[in-house]
Amino acid sequence: MANAVEPRLREKYKKDVVPALMKQFGYTNPMQVPRLKTIVLNMGLGEAVANPKLIDAAVAEVTAITGQKPVVTRAKKSIATFKLRENMPIGVKVTLRRDRMYEFLDRLVTVALPRVRDFRGVNPKSFDGRGNYAMGLKEHIVFPEIDFDKIEQVWGMDIVICTTAKTDAEAKALLKHFNLPFTA
Repeated sequence: MANAVEPRLREKYKKDVVPALMKQFGYTNPMQVPRLKTIVLNMGLGEAVANPKLIDAAVAEVTAITGQKPVVTRAKKSIATFKLRENMPIGVKVTLRRDRMYEFLDRLVTVALPRVRDFRGVNPKSFDGRGNYAMGLKEHIVFPEIDFDKIEQVWGMDIVICTTAKTDAEAKALLKHFNLPFTA
C-alpha cells in the first residue's frame, strides 16, 4: 500500500532539484540527475558486551527515530582484550529507502541538526569520492522521538547518505538542494 501523501523532500526533488541540477551540470536526460539511494544509520554499542540489555533499548530507540526496525549487528571474531566473543551483539543498523528515507532526511535537516549543541554545519569533506556522504552524531537525543527522561544512556550514531552521483561535486550539489547545512 503506497502512501497517498508523497514526502515533502521527494516533491521538492521532482519540482526543484532535478531542473536545477540539469541546468548546473548540463544533463540532457532527467534520469542522469543524481538521486538518493539509501540512508544507513549505524549505532555501535561497545558497552553491550558488559550489559546485553542495552541492545534492546537501542533497537527501540532506533525504531522510534526511523520508523523501521533495525538489524542487530554481531561481532565477526573474538577479541580477548575487549572481552568480546564471536557472534556477540555489539550494535544496531537500519537501511532506509524510498519514503522513509526522505522523511528521515527531512527530520534530520529541519529538526535534529538544529538541536545539536554548538552546531555550525556538517563537514563538506566527508564524501567518499563516489558520491556518498557520511556523518556522525555524538548524541541520539537530538531527535524529537526520543524521550529524554526515559533513556538510560546517550549514544552516538553514524549516518551514511548513499546517492547515485558519480562525483563528490554532484552529490554535494544534490544534498545542498535538500538544505543539508555544510560549513563554509
